[in-house]
Amino acid sequence: MSLDDFLVHHTAVMHVRQVAVRGSAPRENGAEIFVSASGFHGTIGGGQLEYMAIDKARAMLRRGETSTRMSVPLGPEIGQCCGGYVDLALDLMRPEDKAAAQAAEHARRDAHPHIYVLGAGHVGRALAVLFQHLPVRCILIDSREAELARADATVEKRLSALPEAEIRQAPKGSAFIVLTHDHALDFLLTTEALARGDAAYVGLIGSATKRAKYLSYCRQNAAGLSPAALVCPIGATRSTDKRPEVIASFVVAEVMARLTEPKLHTEITA
Repeated sequence: MSLDDFLVHHTAVMHVRQVAVRGSAPRENGAEIFVSASGFHGTIGGGQLEYMAIDKARAMLRRGETSTRMSVPLGPEIGQCCGGYVDLALDLMRPEDKAAAQAAEHARRDAHPHIYVLGAGHVGRALAVLFQHLPVRCILIDSREAELARADATVEKRLSALPEAEIRQAPKGSAFIVLTHDHALDFLLTTEALARGDAAYVGLIGSATKRAKYLSYCRQNAAGLSPAALVCPIGATRSTDKRPEVIASFVVAEVMARLTEPKLHTEITA
């Protein structure tokens, strides 16, 4: 359930925010959870900390209380071992608070990095299934209508005869994963993504041999292009498991690690 749906379906909601931390804690300041008498949305890190916050919020709703603060030690006394302290703010949401929370959530969604999965084959579809659950905007692109129709992930799907145009129009800091049904098209799209110079990630499916062939292609067809930023093979590990879902899991971890690097995030949002 989205935050919009949660706030519509629950009239009385307590907004719980982490406002200060001393030492180690499960989440950063600003982490929040919305609590009603029968449900909640979001997380402040789980465990006993979250259980205590939800329990306190629901007790406040029952008693008609509107605001309080909690200071919680994250030690053995509550069954956690982070070792720090967190301060939580608990406030009953007014209509204007709900509207502000929804607007903030929409702004966060709009700021999600774009991930272009270029190819709706087995691995492309598996990638879309995983990315749909992450704070990214995943766009699955293919020129084959039948393959695109097989994708059941809740992501944006684009049928395009010119996927290179989609790459050119992508916002700064996007990630591109190239895995089409045609090696020549793979090389074309990879070159388009690298030529932008502002991509957070450019990955090309294939082996070390395919990387060598692409480098040769660049020397012949894309003079001046530096392929140093290219990731190929993608999701490289020592695993020999070639199942699409397994490959996709390694690639998603690789892409998300790149997107969440502090230095990269600062550069993209500057």
